[in-house]
Amino acid sequence: MDVAASPDHILIMAVGSCEQHGPHLPLGTDTLIAESLCERACDLRNDLVMGPTISLGSSGEHQDFPGTLSIGTEALAALLTEVVRSARRSFQGVVFVSGHGGNASALATTEKLARHEGDALCCFSPSIEGGDAHAGRSETSLLLWLWPEGVGEFEGITGQVAPLSEIMESLREHGVKSVSDNGVLGDPRGASRKEGEALFATLTSQLLTTIEKRFDQ
Repeated sequence: MDVAASPDHILIMAVGSCEQHGPHLPLGTDTLIAESLCERACDLRNDLVMGPTISLGSSGEHQDFPGTLSIGTEALAALLTEVVRSARRSFQGVVFVSGHGGNASALATTEKLARHEGDALCCFSPSIEGGDAHAGRSETSLLLWLWPEGVGEFEGITGQVAPLSEIMESLREHGVKSVSDNGVLGDPRGASRKEGEALFATLTSQLLTTIEKRFDQ
């Protein structure tokens, strides 16, 4: 796409993470989900231009598990803010699609500053009603749909199934390892490709609605 051809283009970028997702899902699970949503949204809206993926996020709570890489909230917020500022002259606005809940504070900081500086910014974080918190059935189903060869054996895996409200204090203070030895918050058993397809369609619809509310009014 020739970006210079239209000043009405909207930049959309995936913001993910590199962190453990139990023994059965890849480190880039959040990144893959966010990137796939961006790609699908671009298929459905011709004013969206997909930018480079930000594959490192704020994942300090997962640091006790091998392979996790994190740049922290402050660094991520600074990076996102500079992306928004840099995009001003080429795009009418920016959409960040974040696949990792730990990026929320950085996104909130970026949104606040964008409003202050007059930039059009839309942040979307996938949310599945009744879904598992991390590496459970919902994420496993999504990966079975998006990248089945990247999913390991999961039917024998159990995770921490206590409500987040009961474990959040320990999770925040001591990390995921303190509440789940294998890093799974939920139960991946019963996940399926068919469920993943339906979940992805729902998330795509939510993303498109969020973009429409921000830019099509």
